[in-house]
Amino acid sequence: MTTDTTRHARVARTVRGVPASDGAGVRLTRVIGTPQLPDLDPFLMLDEFGTDRPEDYLAGFPDHPHRGFETVTYMLDGRMRHRDNHGNEGVLVPGSVQWMTAGRGLVHSEMPEQESGRMRGFQLWVNLPARDKMVEPRYQEFAPDRIPQVSPADGVTVKVVAGEVDGVRGPIAQPATEPLYLDIALAAGAAWEYALPGGHNAFAYVFEGEVSVGAGGEDARTLQAPQLAVLGGGELLRVQAADAGARMLLVAGRPLREPVARHGPFVMNTREQLMQAFVDYQEGRF
Repeated sequence: MTTDTTRHARVARTVRGVPASDGAGVRLTRVIGTPQLPDLDPFLMLDEFGTDRPEDYLAGFPDHPHRGFETVTYMLDGRMRHRDNHGNEGVLVPGSVQWMTAGRGLVHSEMPEQESGRMRGFQLWVNLPARDKMVEPRYQEFAPDRIPQVSPADGVTVKVVAGEVDGVRGPIAQPATEPLYLDIALAAGAAWEYALPGGHNAFAYVFEGEVSVGAGGEDARTLQAPQLAVLGGGELLRVQAADAGARMLLVAGRPLREPVARHGPFVMNTREQLMQAFVDYQEGRF
């Protein structure tokens, strides 16, 4: 319930993704990690990949290193096989999520398990605090049936990957940043209010349809897919879909407020640590 002291979240700024490619030439849209929005502490990058053209994804993401942060892969359509140099291997299917803590380092590949059809999903990079950058790598990987789904309002369906909605918690746990990661589907005209975690940085990314964000009137802003809004100003988020319905990600995390030294797949706190990461990788210590 809204009280007189509750402040609605508002759109602080909007960003549209830019075309990019990664891996062996996979085409994607980069939304965070661009000159317009280099990062949003603790989030370092957000990519959306989505195509029906096999030539856009078949080359995949061959072996590449990571150190000092986490990668979150959320599949909407298609199948992706992942392997690393520690002997871990698995297949991400539609609706599944993999939250990989790279920690001190690993060499990882993600390759399509299909030669035709649609491949669609997101990859989010989340920073690790200095104390956790050299932890042992680990995975939190969950099939679609392990990700709870709730209907908190008429015409609203929420898949809870991380965080909590109406007492239902998602399967991902990360005490360092206490992330919220929701996949929200809104029927035509459907509206929902949600209390954001206090002190977190938050964004909404509309990837289908059109959504109004804000309390209404002059404070409301319209987002049209594909568009991201950095949220600010209050804790209570109100969203309402336009006539065609909409689908969006709502993501939030506790900011780390630490220096970031970053180059390619390595994210550390100092230039010296970054240089050491290159040495360790080249000498096979991942």
